[in-house]
Formats: sequence, structure tokens, C-alpha cells
Amino acid sequence: MARRGFQISRLPGFATIAIAAFVLLYLPILTLVIFSFNASNSVAIWGGFSLHWYADAWANDDVKAATMRSLVIGASAAVLSTALATMAALGTTRRRAFKGQTFIYVVLNQPLMVPEVVTAVALLIFFGILKVATGYQGLGYLIAAHTAFCIPFAYLPIRARLESMDLALETAAADLYASPFATFRRVTLPLLAPGIMAGAMLAFVISLDDVVITEFVKSGGQDTLPTYMLGQLRRSFTPEVNAISTMLLGVTVVMLTAFFLLTRKKD
Repeated sequence: MARRGFQISRLPGFATIAIAAFVLLYLPILTLVIFSFNASNSVAIWGGFSLHWYADAWANDDVKAATMRSLVIGASAAVLSTALATMAALGTTRRRAFKGQTFIYVVLNQPLMVPEVVTAVALLIFFGILKVATGYQGLGYLIAAHTAFCIPFAYLPIRARLESMDLALETAAADLYASPFATFRRVTLPLLAPGIMAGAMLAFVISLDDVVITEFVKSGGQDTLPTYMLGQLRRSFTPEVNAISTMLLGVTVVMLTAFFLLTRKKD
């Protein structure tokens, strides 16, 4: 009789632990969404269904300003980090292995391995020196910081897409006397487009949700939506924060769903 392979799902208590993990992960999120429709001012006592807090958040000028700032920073960081990640992915995959390739891979993914607070402190010191030297206090620092932090998140899906592409198509284009640029524009780029879009969306979501780096780097009056919410929690916690969190969660879920659809493998 053939022996069955090891299956972790057959271990005693696996199903119980898995269910408990999902409950602990998603029950607080579900509670947040439910209480965003709470009619009362309490965040713990249900007072009936209402869209009152969504209307308040929509009419709040500070929320609008923070949201627009988050969108500008997120879109800028997504575009810049995706462009840099695409060039890095092409430079590390569409060529023979070379000395130092592993080191370059480690450097590109450094933000994933180093604690975010360490990166934030380093950026705070570096940008502090630049602010003193140049006198510039604009959003450029936040965009630069988010771009640097988002590069590995854009790089990974783009690299994965490149590694799954058939190099024979580009070789065939070169055999038909296509220039390197024409091969890239007409063959590589169209095939790579889903990976680029997935990387851009993932970078945008990471930038949109970031708190630690933003809190350290931003200047006065440069609150993004997450840091605005953090400030509101320090002052007074109302269901308006729940409503803002739910809307932010909705945007994140939509973006991550699109990322999944773009990166999943087809039969």
C-alpha cells in the first residue's frame, strides 16, 4: 500500500487553530466596520444604524485635505517606485548571472528586512540635514521617502512576472532584426504590463497605509489620512474614525483584489 504524504491539515487541532486565527484576525475588523454605522457617539455601545459619521467625514475639510495629500503622495510614490523597480528587475533578470547580483537583490529588498522605525529614523536625520541646507519643507521629502520604501513591493511582482516570461519571444524578435528598444517596446513591455500594474497598485496601497515613516518625515501641516486618524485617536475617539477606517479599508481591499487578479496564474 502506498504511503500517504505528510499533510499538516491532518495534525490534531489544526482546524481549531486555523479557525481561531481567522476569528482573531477578522473579528476586530468586522467590529470596526459595524460600529462605523453606529448612531451614537460611543465606540462600544450600539445606538442604532446611521450614516451620520460617513457624512461628517465627507464634510470634514481636514479629512479632505489629508485624503488628497495621501492620494498625491501615494500616486507619485507608486509611479516613481514602479519605474525604478522595473529598471532594477530588467537589470537583474534579463541577463546572465553576474558577481554581486545577490548583493544587489539584498539592497533592493532592504526596506523589507530592516524594521520600519529604523528606516524612518534614518530618513528623519537625512532629510533634516537637507531641510537645514536647502530650506525646502515641501511634500518632496514624503514622496521620496515613500518611493524608497515602496521599491521592493513593486520590484517583487515585476521580477516574478519577468521570470515567468518566455525569453524565446524576445530572442525571436532580435532574430527578426528588431532593435533592443523595439523589442522592449513591442514584446517585453506588453507582456510585462500586468506585473507593472500589480507592482504599482501594491506600492500605492503600501504608501496609502503607511504611518511610521510618514509620522517621522512629515513637516507641520502635512498630515496624510493615516496620520490624521492617529492624531484624532490621541484627542478624542469617535465613530468618525471608524468611518474613515472603513473607507480606507475598502480602497485597500479593492486594490489588493485587483493585484491578486493581475498576478494569478492562468491555466
